[in-house]
Amino acid sequence: MSYTGRFRVWRGHAGGGALADFEVEVNEGEVVLDVIHRLQATQAPDLAVRWNCKAGKCGSCSAEINGQPRLLCMTRMSVFTPDEVVTVTPMRTFPVIRDLVTDVSYNYAKAREIPSFTPPIDLAPGEFRMSQADVQRSQEFRKCIECFLCQDTCHVVRDHEENKAVFAGPRFLMRVAELEMHPLDVSDRVAGVQDQHGLGRCNITKCCTEVCPEGIKITDNALIPMKERVADQRYDPLVWLGRTISRRPR
Repeated sequence: MSYTGRFRVWRGHAGGGALADFEVEVNEGEVVLDVIHRLQATQAPDLAVRWNCKAGKCGSCSAEINGQPRLLCMTRMSVFTPDEVVTVTPMRTFPVIRDLVTDVSYNYAKAREIPSFTPPIDLAPGEFRMSQADVQRSQEFRKCIECFLCQDTCHVVRDHEENKAVFAGPRFLMRVAELEMHPLDVSDRVAGVQDQHGLGRCNITKCCTEVCPEGIKITDNALIPMKERVADQRYDPLVWLGRTISRRPR
């Protein structure tokens, strides 16, 4: 079944822009990215959109559809009624380059701030051993395709541009959690996740979890456990007492 769909697509660049109205053919089984490609082919050849795999694995085609951060290639047209206007806009949290393409370099800058995996210095290659339970725990976090939808929807940076300098965002707080929970990582990441990466600014509204196309439980399995580790290390009176005693001169 085919019908003529009504679309509103943001057109513009860093200096400004506006929503433009289009009527585009929609066919059964298509996703929003299919329609955007048809729009490029028939009416707007200069429309800029970032995409690659069209299989929900590269994370390139992130945008906002009717105000919801989503992947264009994983949003089926069947979720909309034929008479519904589908509005496609760029991710709001990041600067627009052109049309639906945004500058996500903030995310790569945050990634570079996180110290890499640090195994014990006396552990030779080939001697790494992990239990299956530990493998499965970190495997969930490694499903991340870095679409940055969680970064886009996080209101800590979405509504407060000034926080970008001091807040890594859910994707990279999750990366810190993955390394902190790794049994072979000897780096103490608890102080850094609070002081350098801004974990304390997260108020666990779970908006990042809700938009994750991989279904990663970012809040429950990464952010909350890291907050608990920070609380244990900094505010548990027994831990404080133990550290105070250990620092006393003998």
